[in-house]
Parts: sequence; C-alpha cells; structure tokens
Amino acid sequence: MINVIRAEMRKLRRPTLLLSTMAIVTLLTVLFTFLTFWRVGNPDGNGRRGEIVTAQFLSTPHGLVYGFNIVAFLLGIVALCIFASQTAQEYTYGTLRNLLVRQPARMKILGGKYISMVLFAILMVLLSLISSIAMAYALAGHAHVNTTSWTTSAGMTALATALGNVLMSVAGFGTVGMILGLLFRSPISAIASGVIWFLILENILAGLVTSTARWLPGQNLTNLTTGQNFTFSYQHSLIVSALYLVGSGAVVALLFKRRDVAN
Repeated sequence: MINVIRAEMRKLRRPTLLLSTMAIVTLLTVLFTFLTFWRVGNPDGNGRRGEIVTAQFLSTPHGLVYGFNIVAFLLGIVALCIFASQTAQEYTYGTLRNLLVRQPARMKILGGKYISMVLFAILMVLLSLISSIAMAYALAGHAHVNTTSWTTSAGMTALATALGNVLMSVAGFGTVGMILGLLFRSPISAIASGVIWFLILENILAGLVTSTARWLPGQNLTNLTTGQNFTFSYQHSLIVSALYLVGSGAVVALLFKRRDVAN
C-alpha cells in the first residue's frame, strides 16, 4: 500500500493541480475572512447566511476561527471534486488496468489512493487555517477586535476543535467524491452530480421541506463545522454522516472489488 500512496502523491503534487488548488483555497479563505472583519457590525450582515457578526463576538476565543469555519463548506466541495476526478480518471484514461497488473489487491489500491487524497486534503485545510488566522490578525485593528482571548487556553481549544471538525467535514465530502467517482467512473459525471446535489438540490429541498434537513448528507457534514443548527445537534450530524459514508463506501468498495475493468 505504501507504493500506492507514493504513486498517488506523485500525481497529486503536479503543479497544475497542487498550486492551482492551494491558490484557490487561499483566495477563498482570505476573501471570506476579509469580508467578515472588514464589514464587522454591518447591518446588511457580514457572516454566514447574512448574520451580523459583532466585534464583541470576534473578540471571543471563537472569533479567530470564524472565517475558517465559514469557508469549510467550500473546502469540502473542492475536496469532493479532487477525490472524484482522481478516482474516476483511472477509468477514463484506462490506467486502472495497468495498476491492477502491478498490484492485484484492489483494496490496497483503493486504500492507498484514499489515504493519499486525505493527506492532500489535510494540507489544503491547514493552508486555509493559516490564511484565515493571518487575515484575522491583520484586520483585527480595523474591526476594533481584542485579540487577547485568541491566545488563551480557551482560544487554543477553540482552534483545535475547529480544525478537527473541518478536517472531518472535508474528509467526508472528499469521501463522497471518491464514492461518486467509483460509481460513475467518469470525472465529469461524478463532479457534476456531487456539486449539483450539494450546492443546489439539497438547499432547495431543505428550504422547501425543513424537516428533511436533518437527514441530508450535505447538511449534516456542514453542521459538523458550525454546530449552530438548532434543529439537529452536532452528535446527530456525526452519526448520520458516519452512517452515510460507511454504508455507501462499503457498497462501492464491493463494486470496485468485483466489477470487471475494461481496456
């Protein structure tokens, strides 16, 4: 499996993929953190879904990671696209057959690819966190935010909690992308179906029938990073997300193991 991980990492560190992805992640994080601090207290809203975030809130231990939490959903969508494309293109380019010649154990190939992509996602999340923290400190003076509590034990706890939750959420979205890639075996179909569902259909369905939100995968994965949905709890989101990922992952893993691979 180590060789599979190394081979996959070689693909993931291509400049066209690595540099472009990290640049997009950095720009998105800087943008959302900038808007939060620059428009602090704006009556038109400066936070998630138009909520008004005050300087008093940003001065709390949770203020340092607020911008990071906002961009978590978009990080998940980026991870979904990367996981889906890197998985499905093995079928599109016909390289999976060559991999199976070198490594017949399909589960080792699947596990190695997944681990390498999770490592890539971790790097992406860490870069986003660093960018958000840097922008928060840079604009704290403009927003009249007191940064003292950010470096306290409570601030470090909030930072570690946010990082862990965002990593779980992003890895969850990435896992969905890999599942879609194995299911559709086409990068375009896998990415399109995932993006359309999470960005459009889920939001429409949750808006029209609010009771469905607690059972939708994207709503629960997103709630892991916010914990502010009063309709369902963080623990509920954790359990539902795990059930979705483990159940669907087991099905597509079985398909991957038994399905014939064409030239």
